[in-house]
Amino acid sequence: MHLSEITHPNQLHGLSIRQLQQIARQIRDKHLQTVAVTGGHLGPGLGVVELTLGLYQTLDLDRDKVIWDVGHQAYPHKLITGRYTNFDTLRQKDGIAGYLKRCESKFDHFGAGHASTSISAGLGMALARDLKGEKFKVASIIGDGALTGGMALEAINHAGHLPKTNLLVVLNDNEMSISPNVGAIPRYLNKMRLSPPVQFLKDNLEEQVKHIPFVGESLSPELERIKEGMKRLAVPKVGAVFEELGFTYIGPVDGHNLEELIATFQQAHQIPGPVLVHVATVKGKGYEIAEQDKVGYHAQVPFNLTTGKAIPSNKPKPPGYSKVFAHTLVKLAEQNPKIVGITAAMATGTGLDKLQAKLPNQYIDVGIAEQHAVTLAAGLASEGMRPVVAIYSTFLQRAYDQIIHDVCIQNLPVFFCMDRAGIVGADGPTHQGMYDIAYLRCVPNMVLMAPKDEAELQRMVVTGINHTSGPIAMRFPRGSGYGVPLMEEGWEPLEIGKGEILRTGDDVLILGYGTMVQPAMQTAEILSEHGIEATVINARFAKPLDTELIFPLAQKIGRVVTLEEGCITGGFGSAIAEALLDADIVVPIKRIGIPDLLVDHAEPNESKAALGLTTPQIADRVLHAFFKRELSTTIVSV
Repeated sequence: MHLSEITHPNQLHGLSIRQLQQIARQIRDKHLQTVAVTGGHLGPGLGVVELTLGLYQTLDLDRDKVIWDVGHQAYPHKLITGRYTNFDTLRQKDGIAGYLKRCESKFDHFGAGHASTSISAGLGMALARDLKGEKFKVASIIGDGALTGGMALEAINHAGHLPKTNLLVVLNDNEMSISPNVGAIPRYLNKMRLSPPVQFLKDNLEEQVKHIPFVGESLSPELERIKEGMKRLAVPKVGAVFEELGFTYIGPVDGHNLEELIATFQQAHQIPGPVLVHVATVKGKGYEIAEQDKVGYHAQVPFNLTTGKAIPSNKPKPPGYSKVFAHTLVKLAEQNPKIVGITAAMATGTGLDKLQAKLPNQYIDVGIAEQHAVTLAAGLASEGMRPVVAIYSTFLQRAYDQIIHDVCIQNLPVFFCMDRAGIVGADGPTHQGMYDIAYLRCVPNMVLMAPKDEAELQRMVVTGINHTSGPIAMRFPRGSGYGVPLMEEGWEPLEIGKGEILRTGDDVLILGYGTMVQPAMQTAEILSEHGIEATVINARFAKPLDTELIFPLAQKIGRVVTLEEGCITGGFGSAIAEALLDADIVVPIKRIGIPDLLVDHAEPNESKAALGLTTPQIADRVLHAFFKRELSTTIVSV
């Protein structure tokens, strides 16, 4: 059977080990060929091919439920659940999503883009099953570092308290998150991977007992207890910990041995209550380049399969925002030993790997544990340190209570640096950085800022470090800057809450925030070609607003437009509208940003066009709203 013929995972039933191995090779080939063209997550899926095939051999996927933690592990799952023929559309507009989506396939039982959710979701499904009196298996697959997330441990704690609730947890232990795993839990798991096989001791004991006269093939309950005692002696403490928490522990199992995997899962399904199968895998398995560089090949832009090198762009790009942020932070940290950079398993993505390399004592990776990262930073700040918490906008959502309870209520000077703010493209709804303006500006004591370009980002890093009277947050986008001149030192901090006028005009006031400042200037140029002159302000701060600058101009000009790359509900435009209303300044306002909908996976420019956020569309919307004129025949109504 060829992989292209498989449209339902139950078609794997009855295949021989040799046939399954052939399917495994085909999955890896298709996976590699696709990601080499489209870009996407590479190492995680390559590492779980045999795990997927072995588990699905033992399940009836018309009834049973499989929940994948962090859906980027599930590319093999997608390839055997009816998505082979259009897999080449991976992460492209209207194509196959890079994560699991319930609306994409009946076999995607739970959507996932953030880590540590699978055990909670699986336990919920198992409890619902039991309450409804139904009969099906539930398997939660967790890995790629997700076990370090507190939510996963909370779910394990709860599941272990329910000895009559059947739930299979499969731990895909590849020793990695995106960056190498950190912490005590991964260290204990590593002990287990390297420990002598427990099964050898048990099997050897049974063989010896069989030769005792009058015992033969029968094994008494006492002997079973002796076997379990031997297991206790042989298994490192982490295995015992899972069992003390109420799980039956099996492992570690070779995650690339199909025969062993199938036998183990069949055994696990026969055990009542919660069961944890510990599977040892190799991230990037089958592609040597990815096996050797597990961090670099966690995800890749389009690349050459033979060399593993990224396909070069047609023209050189300016440095990315993350790189400028990291370079500036390292320079400042060299001068100030109180600066400590904190990441949650995203060292390379945030650029903090540069700080780690240069000043390892001023760098902390907490693993996939954003809540802990924020409260850790609060503790550091309470002792006079200058913590810089570098977490993607979408992942900082996971620590919202800690932001309020541990940082803002105590008014501690923690500097939040939110990479990937705004539209991020191919990762889709779970990763779009849409909500940070809205979810942070409502919290007392928080200062919010966003740079118009990479040079202003440098000044904002200095501003954040120098701001010691409370918490402050900076958002910046994914990707390259504009190529503006950068400074190596001597950056001046910005005055908190002060914007700047970039252009003057008497017909309309355009307020841009962050990435939308440049489009604001371009919009003003288009409007000028149609006889309309705009004043453009780089707001810099969403909180506090520069009301001394904005209010007189709003009253004088009488037409206000706000531009932001974030959710329009409760965002920057809402802040402007509320401030004007509270000051009894009643003028027409047009808020332009992300409407109240989920932004699916696509190239950022494709998403912006669909949302009416390209410069011609913005100009069109302004003309239509205030001047009843049209730039084109199509009015964008978003």
